[in-house]
Amino acid sequence: MSKKKTRKPKHVPQRMCVVCRQKFDKRQLTRVVRTANMGVIIDPTGKQNGRGAYLCDQLVCWDKVIKGPGVLNQALNTELNVAEIEMLAAYRAISNNK
Repeated sequence: MSKKKTRKPKHVPQRMCVVCRQKFDKRQLTRVVRTANMGVIIDPTGKQNGRGAYLCDQLVCWDKVIKGPGVLNQALNTELNVAEIEMLAAYRAISNNK
């Protein structure tokens, strides 16, 4: 008689979108991070050092952050400047076309 080993399902990290407050798998979200030397940037790897916040792929959430970045400012504990908001808008436009 052989024993079958049952494998535990692999743990999938969950994160919450800072705008809509819904939980998703970490890989489904886009990480925005405040770094010490580069300011606020998009972190496609999810491993960049710094304070991070997550946004889901819903255009409504991206539009809210671009039009009024208050919730992202609070999550990152900073004030986004015009260039950083424009970078987020450009990323939204590019990712929307994929």
